[in-house]
Amino acid sequence: MSEVQVVRGEMQPWTDHTAHQPALAELLTDVVPANRRTLIVGPHAPLLIESVLAHSADVTILVRSISDAQQLAEEFGPCLHVVAGALDGLTSSHPFEVIVAADGLDRVLGYDSGDLSWTERLNALASLAAPDAVVVLGLENEFSLLNLLDSRPADERHGDDEWRPLHDDPTRPVSVDQLASALPWTAQVYADFGSRTFVTAEVAAGARPGELPTRLAVDALEAADVPLLSPIAEGVDSAARAGLLASIPTGWLAISGARAPHDLYAETGPAVLTADRSPAGWQTTVSASTSASAADASSASPLVFDAGVVPPQVPDGVTVESVLVRLAAAEDVPAFRKLAARLGEWATDSRVALRWDDVVVDADTFAHGVSPWVTEEPTEKADLLAAAWYRFHERLIGQHRRHPWPPWMLGDDLVSTWLGMSGVEPPEPVPATSPDTPPASAGQVARGKELAAALTAVLPTRDGSAVDVRTALADAEQARRELFELKGHVYGLERTLGFRNKAMKTRENRIRELRTQLQKLTVDHDRIRGSRTYALSRVIFHAAQVRRPHVVARKLSRRLRKR
Repeated sequence: MSEVQVVRGEMQPWTDHTAHQPALAELLTDVVPANRRTLIVGPHAPLLIESVLAHSADVTILVRSISDAQQLAEEFGPCLHVVAGALDGLTSSHPFEVIVAADGLDRVLGYDSGDLSWTERLNALASLAAPDAVVVLGLENEFSLLNLLDSRPADERHGDDEWRPLHDDPTRPVSVDQLASALPWTAQVYADFGSRTFVTAEVAAGARPGELPTRLAVDALEAADVPLLSPIAEGVDSAARAGLLASIPTGWLAISGARAPHDLYAETGPAVLTADRSPAGWQTTVSASTSASAADASSASPLVFDAGVVPPQVPDGVTVESVLVRLAAAEDVPAFRKLAARLGEWATDSRVALRWDDVVVDADTFAHGVSPWVTEEPTEKADLLAAAWYRFHERLIGQHRRHPWPPWMLGDDLVSTWLGMSGVEPPEPVPATSPDTPPASAGQVARGKELAAALTAVLPTRDGSAVDVRTALADAEQARRELFELKGHVYGLERTLGFRNKAMKTRENRIRELRTQLQKLTVDHDRIRGSRTYALSRVIFHAAQVRRPHVVARKLSRRLRKR
């Protein structure tokens, strides 16, 4: 364990929490030059520190927490020189050739520090850098879409462990242009989406809805654990349509003195995706696994991570889901059916899990996107289509988007209808032997639902219980409407039961009357059958049936003579 150097501004007891950021670690690996005197300012995750230590032998880290400094000294030993204190308390006789402040300048002052603005903190940081230093500086975006849609009030967005007194600083940059003009160096700026996706500001400004940067930005922001007022995807698509995607990320990352080789860095499963824009589309590369926990979490799923299925070149187009949502909103069912038929012809038996939000429209055909999730064994085409259509159903209906299908078709029946549009034969009707008998479509989409659920589980998403306010209100209104309809149905059944009860009582009274009459008639009938008059009438009746009286007379006379 190395000694911890203490300077003015240290905080104790205190802890600055950090997050695991493999995409940022990959970016630092590409940017940080080798064998330079390096300073890391502010709290950084161990993975980021390791990526810097892999290039530089002389590395100093400045954290304001004494306990964090001691933990870093124990973990990295003599390889890392740890300083505990504030930025305004650090002095150095020799300037640093590399400065990494990816966490920004929010958590670099202590209790005893002066009330420095963001610009003054930047000046203090610049005073420690060499003239040709490589500087990596992060900045939280107060105008981020995630911040604007945060449903929590301002006093509840930061806890006691986030001591950040810069939210009302007028000198703090809140746009890419303001950040570039505030820096004393020429910088390459990346838009930071939830610390999961980093896109250059130029590429982000030119991205449109459904394209690769926008899709990855949506995935990164949807994974943020923030209660929202409305779905984040709609806001990101609107910003991209207006060319403002670079203005609404959660933060920016400015790189001075060096240039990152890739236009895009994104966390995908346990690995990192890097991509470069070209006239033919996107040239993609997936790095080795960087998160063992993510790989272990997906081992119990029917889906596994396979970086080899990510194509090296992805077309620069919109996704199938974007086109389907547009056709559904326009209620253009014939065009929707035609596109579904083309998808059915394109799909084949494969291991790659189909998801329409990652399949790209490429002229007259389609192409797989950057999703690396596959099944362990080749899966039938019908099951892959069922999984893709069921995921699309959950995203279309769950977000209350406009569509032309009636409410009684929603669920498995609608997914089965879409499968029929894709050329999958409909199942045979199942006779309803009880009220709980599932429809035939339930068995057809069962495997697809399992694959779609597994895909949702391995993708980075928020907790399923954390629903945005607008969706919760829409769900409540829909539940209220269904409750009103059910009450009307119950009222109708109660009236029908009342009418039937009255009819049954009337019938019961009539049956009792008829039973009483029958009893009386039975007694009279028995009395008549036992009388002598009835016996005589029977003799006369039988005598009247005789057709040859003279024959009967001869027989009677013969018997009388014998006696």
